[in-house]
Amino acid sequence: MADLKQEKNEKLFDDSDLPSAQDLGSSTEVVGQVSDITGFEAQKAALGSAHFKRLGWKRLTVVLIVEAIALGSLSMPAAFATLGMVAGTILCVGLGFIAIYTSYIVGQVKLKFPEVQHYADAGRLIMGRFGYELVGAMFVLQLTFLVGSHCLTGTIAFLNITNNGTCSLVFGVVSAIILLLLAIPPSFAEVAILGYIDFVSIMAAIFITIIATGIQRTDAGVASDWSAWPEENVTFTKAFIAVTNIVFAYSFSICQFSFMDEMHTPKHFVKSIWALGLIEIVIYTLTGALIYVFVGTDVQSPSLLSAGSLVSKVAFGIALPVIFISGSINGTVVARYIHGRVYKNSVTRFINTTKGWVTWLALIGFITLIAWVIAEAIPFFSDLLAISSALFISGFTFYFPAIFWFMLIRQGKWYAKENLLKSVTNAVVFIIGIVVLVGGTYASIVDIIDQYNNGTVRGAFTCAPFQ
Repeated sequence: MADLKQEKNEKLFDDSDLPSAQDLGSSTEVVGQVSDITGFEAQKAALGSAHFKRLGWKRLTVVLIVEAIALGSLSMPAAFATLGMVAGTILCVGLGFIAIYTSYIVGQVKLKFPEVQHYADAGRLIMGRFGYELVGAMFVLQLTFLVGSHCLTGTIAFLNITNNGTCSLVFGVVSAIILLLLAIPPSFAEVAILGYIDFVSIMAAIFITIIATGIQRTDAGVASDWSAWPEENVTFTKAFIAVTNIVFAYSFSICQFSFMDEMHTPKHFVKSIWALGLIEIVIYTLTGALIYVFVGTDVQSPSLLSAGSLVSKVAFGIALPVIFISGSINGTVVARYIHGRVYKNSVTRFINTTKGWVTWLALIGFITLIAWVIAEAIPFFSDLLAISSALFISGFTFYFPAIFWFMLIRQGKWYAKENLLKSVTNAVVFIIGIVVLVGGTYASIVDIIDQYNNGTVRGAFTCAPFQ
């Protein structure tokens, strides 16, 4: 019965797409293994290999939740307000299932090519050294910007909780230090422990916001002005920014190679992506729909600001763990990529020697510092993050996985009977990625120009509170 249950779990997708034993190969060689090492180094290498192979599918699910579900979920009601209930729900559910499928393709690539440790390695498989460097740069930039985004979010939370109690730069430094400390553990299995706190934090913040806005609507005695259709006279820029808010909420595949590299049984990843994908679809859709219905078209982003002054302070306080835990894991992932690349053929890469720890702490500190400086120095950072997401997440979530299927996974001609449906599906996914790439970049640039024209651009390194 156990074997039948396992077989059922592994057939959530078509088994014909899974790599064969011949594809996986029988080599036991470890990528980056050093042959001429001392007994001490050999012992450290063995311990390091064991330490970084502790993730099961349940822990992988928790780590993916930490990376994927953050306060971005509370931007959903504003997206629903722009797009309307019908389009918002369709996009939340539809894009969620597409993200599950593309994440499945990413997992297939990892199974077929076990040497792939990060997304950049997959870039090498399709475009050689150029692809490795290009995707690696995209990977580092996007994750560093995300660390900066969480640093700013932490600053905004502290300012809200304290009624702008001190200079925003002070709270920015405090946020950066917290992100730095939480990013120190190099193993994702260790991050999984914090993942339970992270998940409870975001769910509590969401429920408090939903309940508070629902009570406020009941007390008001009149229905809100929510609509099933898009708001009147909505511009392309505003509509597409709302669409990209939903798209980027499903961007968990960017770190999937990195996480799967620590799994002791990588083929079980399918359970993790189904669990995460369905959890995200339910949370995002219910959060967007319920808060939009309770608040109406005036809903703010993040929506917990619509819950009233006192309740929003409580919600922000409860959300602090998710702000910093979800933000720190991005720093850990990018540091693991850089550290592993620099010390690929050295025992230092296992971060269990004096040199390993010193270099690791220095790298984490440097990444966090750069993220804080970029976030504080660029007055239109939120739009810069939107541009980087349009440029990069469109690839990591959509058009790269589609290319992977055509170039690395597909067997036989694309127009063969057994491949035709998958070929059409991946072509559509590729087109979605290109549309997000072009439309998201255009909408973000237009928004930056509008901010300058309206004089609403925030100054760099200022003590002024965020508007």
